[in-house]
Amino acid sequence: MNNAVFTFPMPQNETVKSYAPGTKERSELKLMLEKLSSEVIEIPLIIGGKEIRTGNMGDVVMPHKHKHILAKYHKAGADDVKLAIDAAMHAHKTWSAMPWVERASIVLKAAELIATKYRALLNAATMLGQSKNPYQAEIDSACETIDFLRFNVHYASKIYSEQPASSPGVINRMEYRPLEGFVFAISPFNFTAIASNLSMSPVLMGNVTLWKPATTAILSNYYLMKIYEEAGLPAGVINFIPGAGSTIGNVVFASEHFAGVHFTGSTSTFNHFWKSVGANMKTYRAYPRMVGETGGKDFVFVHKSADSKEVATALTRGAFEYQGQKCSAASRAYIPKGLWTDVKKYLTENLKTFTLGEVSEFSHFMNAVIDESAFDSIMSFIEQAKTSPDKAKIIFGGNGDKSIGYFIEPTVIEVTDPHFVTMEEEIFGPVLTVYVYEDEAYEETLKLCDSTSPYALTGSIFSRERAATLKAIELLRYAAGNFYINDKPTGAVVNQQPFGGARGSGTNDKAGSYLNLIRWTNARTIKETLVPPTEYGYSFLDKE
Repeated sequence: MNNAVFTFPMPQNETVKSYAPGTKERSELKLMLEKLSSEVIEIPLIIGGKEIRTGNMGDVVMPHKHKHILAKYHKAGADDVKLAIDAAMHAHKTWSAMPWVERASIVLKAAELIATKYRALLNAATMLGQSKNPYQAEIDSACETIDFLRFNVHYASKIYSEQPASSPGVINRMEYRPLEGFVFAISPFNFTAIASNLSMSPVLMGNVTLWKPATTAILSNYYLMKIYEEAGLPAGVINFIPGAGSTIGNVVFASEHFAGVHFTGSTSTFNHFWKSVGANMKTYRAYPRMVGETGGKDFVFVHKSADSKEVATALTRGAFEYQGQKCSAASRAYIPKGLWTDVKKYLTENLKTFTLGEVSEFSHFMNAVIDESAFDSIMSFIEQAKTSPDKAKIIFGGNGDKSIGYFIEPTVIEVTDPHFVTMEEEIFGPVLTVYVYEDEAYEETLKLCDSTSPYALTGSIFSRERAATLKAIELLRYAAGNFYINDKPTGAVVNQQPFGGARGSGTNDKAGSYLNLIRWTNARTIKETLVPPTEYGYSFLDKE
């Protein structure tokens, strides 16, 4: 037995590659895009380390060229989910008992494989299957995925080293056990890194998972699963089960072994999970851990002292990178009347330079939204603005075309009603709504911003006046779990801006920090008395 006490040091954030013309990474990525575009692979379930083909098939297509099929995947049925639960619980016996340094070594090997051998593959799969440009893929499927894996190992070493005090004659220690059951990981389409973290962070802490990937991100997620296997992850520790959420969820939430859910997605779906868990509480061995990052209606608030060009740049990037399909994307802006003319000028100048197209052409700033359902939903919000001239007007964009791919122009809506639907409801697309307020109504409008949305994920304040900045920090204290000063409200980096929001935006368990990992432990305090007493009495009982 190796009795060494090992601590993993703080890693460095993975360096973002440029993919500029003439670089090695650009040519490697181009070749991988050609390769993946020229083939149609078959994606099975992976349960207990075995590939299972159900015959109930679905297609993986390019959002920017939706007639192009990249893969065909098998869908899990109820019996497959039961099989996955059995496989997970079987693996739990050995994985939960494995020394944590050995688990960490597997996680670090997966990070290294992504950083080197499979970087181009994972980025290309994310670009083609989720319609991301090279930069958006690089910061997601490469850098953030690697950072989650590496930093989580460091956080785990800190958690395990945190021990209680002992007194004379007594040894106290804390055992950080995994949960008594399996974790249900449900990942979204928009970030490959989130898919990795939802499934792998509980696993690092000794848990086993059932992983249901989003159907629109199956290609990159499948390659992640294969990388985990190559890194040495034992069979059954993660069980990869794409399929219908209702089919899978009905079996999972009815299982006595259900121990927790790790989720990123809509608020309504997460609320449904809470109801399902509540209805089945008598079934479970323990109260399940419910960890979720859900909706957002993220804001940029501007004070009259701000620089107009800085604001316009933040809005351009914050609202329209990855077609606005980020949980943190700037969706509403509050801009003082005195700055609006200049901000609008710079913003529209920026947007006029945008081109939309397929991901293999690197000059496009924007690509397609994820699928037809998303396209139709986003366009319905734009149509509401078009048909409400007394409350809203479109000052840029407003058009979409789904004949070849699901393309929507970057769209800016100016409203006179701060409660217009596009100021309040989550759109999850390339639509920014601006409310112009009177310069002297700063505090009043801050309060309006705080009370407008049920969400509290991200937000930012642009101000060059410190007193105004402090007032925004005070009045918007609970309006965002990630708050930015003079920056766009997107782009959280692991270990630098731990991510998560409260209110209707989730449980705020801060992915990218130790706070998330601690949710996947079930602590046990152990006290050992070295020489137990042999008399029951205490001194106060003695006679005078």
